[in-house]
Amino acid sequence: MKTAYLYLGAAIVAEVIATSLLKTSQGFTRLWPSVATVVGYAISFYCLAQTLGSVPTGVAYAIWSGVGIVLISLIAWLVFGQSLDGPALLGMGLIVAGVLVINLFSKSVAH
Repeated sequence: MKTAYLYLGAAIVAEVIATSLLKTSQGFTRLWPSVATVVGYAISFYCLAQTLGSVPTGVAYAIWSGVGIVLISLIAWLVFGQSLDGPALLGMGLIVAGVLVINLFSKSVAH
């Protein structure tokens, strides 16, 4: 089970990197950021697929997408200067709360 969560963590990191590079690819008009984006997504989906051997699909996807949304939003704010208003921060807080509830209280997640 620990290996599954290591794969899930790697899937999240690869997806966050790929999505960050997606902006710099400028609509896939710049070669190297575009190549890195595609490779990052391929690594992310491979690692996510490895996770699904022992973590339920819905749980793995909720964690992968939820953590990814929050990290991408933070990177967009820190690196690209995009703003996050109160409702955006509240929504991300709810996403984090949802991921925590799944991990701490759901019987679907083996600990």
